[in-house]
Amino acid sequence: MAKARAIVKRRKAVRNIRKITKTMQMIATAKFQKALKRALAAKPYNRKVREMVGELAASVGGSVEHPLLRTVDPSTAKNRVALLVITSNRGLAGAYNGNILRTTMSFIRERKARQTQIDLYLSGKKGASYFNFHKYPITERYDQFADAPRFEDASKVADQLMARFIAGEVDAVHVGYMNFQSSAVQKAEVLTLLPLGGVVTAAAEKKQTAVYDFYPEERTLLDELLPLTVRTTLYQCFLDATTSENVARMVAMKAATDNADEMVKSLTMQYNRARQSQITTELSEIMGGVEAMKA
Repeated sequence: MAKARAIVKRRKAVRNIRKITKTMQMIATAKFQKALKRALAAKPYNRKVREMVGELAASVGGSVEHPLLRTVDPSTAKNRVALLVITSNRGLAGAYNGNILRTTMSFIRERKARQTQIDLYLSGKKGASYFNFHKYPITERYDQFADAPRFEDASKVADQLMARFIAGEVDAVHVGYMNFQSSAVQKAEVLTLLPLGGVVTAAAEKKQTAVYDFYPEERTLLDELLPLTVRTTLYQCFLDATTSENVARMVAMKAATDNADEMVKSLTMQYNRARQSQITTELSEIMGGVEAMKA
């Protein structure tokens, strides 16, 4: 009876865990729907800003000079870059944080091999715990980003990074995050946020399909649009990261719930077998006692 009682207690514990994982799955699903709407709503605006920058760059003949577009001169290069890593504040999200940190560490090792110094900026407690454990120096942490990143907060971070880039303190700014491509595909990658030369060059090389009259003049608009491009791109990174995190947690909790269901079924079968064995033993003892009395 002791074995059957232990199985019953374990089955009850698994059922309680299943209730928790099922609830967390439902919460993650609801958060994912909200995050997905925000991420999809921001993409067209971000894409249009980039297209406008390309049109402006093409209209001035490609000879665009701006601090955010500066190329690194080897003679004056600081050989230092800024890296912003976006992770989650909570766990139970499967391999979400692990994939981001592996991709980021691969980038860091590659740059270290080139003798490049890296100023590390972190958003998310999981990333901070990881780099603190490995005793990696952290330049600054951002704890204001939660399940619903705000454009104002992302703009402040972007302005801070742009200021360092314009001042020549760093040669480039990169962002390590989880790029949300679809509900089934999320890819950890390191995005080059600054300089914007690649974005402008790629956009300017595209064939123009429309002719615009710009007012004020193109260079004045570029002074407004280039910083806006950085801000919207970084904001999109935070939105994609949040959406990917909720997808990962939703999938992880669904897998945990399914595993709990299978475990409950297995424990029920074990309990039935233990109970059946116990009943058989008791019947054998009773029949043995009856036969002994007859004798």
